Amino acid sequence: MIDPAKMDDLLRRGGGIETQVEAWRSIDKRRRGLQALLDTMRAQRNAANERMAKLDKKSPEFAAARDELKELSGKIKADEAELTRAEAEAELKLLELPNAPHASVPTGTSEADNPVLHTWGEKPSYAFAPKPHWEIGEALGILDFEAGTRIAGARFTVLRDGASKLTRALINLMLDLHTSHGYVEVWPPAVVRRAALRGTGQLPKFEADLFKLDIPVGPDHVADHDLFLSPTAEVQVTNLFMDQILDAEQLPQHLTAYSACFRAEAGAHGKDTRGLIRQHQFDKVELVKLVAPETSDAELESLRGDAERVLQTLGLHYRVVTLCTGDMGFASQKTYDLEVWLPGQDTYREISSCSNFGDFQARRAKIRYRPAAGEKPRPVHTLNGSGVAVGRTVVAILEQYQQADGSVVVPEALRRYMGGIERLVRR
Repeated sequence: MIDPAKMDDLLRRGGGIETQVEAWRSIDKRRRGLQALLDTMRAQRNAANERMAKLDKKSPEFAAARDELKELSGKIKADEAELTRAEAEAELKLLELPNAPHASVPTGTSEADNPVLHTWGEKPSYAFAPKPHWEIGEALGILDFEAGTRIAGARFTVLRDGASKLTRALINLMLDLHTSHGYVEVWPPAVVRRAALRGTGQLPKFEADLFKLDIPVGPDHVADHDLFLSPTAEVQVTNLFMDQILDAEQLPQHLTAYSACFRAEAGAHGKDTRGLIRQHQFDKVELVKLVAPETSDAELESLRGDAERVLQTLGLHYRVVTLCTGDMGFASQKTYDLEVWLPGQDTYREISSCSNFGDFQARRAKIRYRPAAGEKPRPVHTLNGSGVAVGRTVVAILEQYQQADGSVVVPEALRRYMGGIERLVRR
């Protein structure tokens, strides 16, 4: 939830955000007006009660005062109900507003305005026309798109043999790498409650992109059934601290988690319909940080470095871009995208987004810390990054390490996780 003090900064996002801000300001003005009126009427009611206490209960003055007080109480009750509605409407409109961009975020309208921060490595060169990963995987018999569709429908894929082993190896490599650099590993549930999704900003805006579980409530089981499949472990790991006040000594928290992720991709019809780039089910190793506000800018830079280390360890050529105001995610105040080179498609594609959310998520999830004993609690700052997306890393390895004979060289860093396999070949 955005800090109302940042409303002017929010306008830099453009894209019709001015209309949303004005809608919130209008209802908030009405809410504040109702609150002020109720404060006045409640004071009048208190004063009337005090006057009546001094009157003879059988006097005409007492009867008149009683009637006036009854009328005043009726108005108070009606306005209290109106205030409750106004507060709920104001909160909903506030929840629908994205985060305000950091001052260092470049102004722009689309990904075309994202400046390149730096690149790492060289584009691999080939003595043949490089193929896209779906052709490589099908030829090797390791990507089975037809079986995925038979089992679960479009945008599900069965990984076989080398692709399955490669996926398992990547997850282990990433977790080992991140835990060796101070992250604490978490293995969270794959199912999340509505409140958790609201806390990290997926709800209410992106409900159409989620898989909601339709579980009947029986007489012997009355648990919370407003449940969803998690779209990212960012939700579970950040909400480990929902509704909590941490001590200053508990910060920073650096956490990593593997999770299967599920997205309906309701707004992505027709995009990336081939291959593994945009699947309904995919795997990620996630990085989450909870930090003191004064350190969050530096923590974002180190988070990005931690995600980059994975690609460097695998020897994958990539670049880093800074997202402009018009291309940022809903909850982010600043984001770096790591874009890996895919020679079979002759393009860079996002493989990790590393974001600083400031206090946006912490306000929604009520995650606070106490700077010192006796001081008022403050929202923490939260950060998140893919460390990295496993399926897209499989894509990058298949395309960057492809050979003229159709085989794929296994990056050296992965071989110890794959029983020494050096090359993926059809078996």
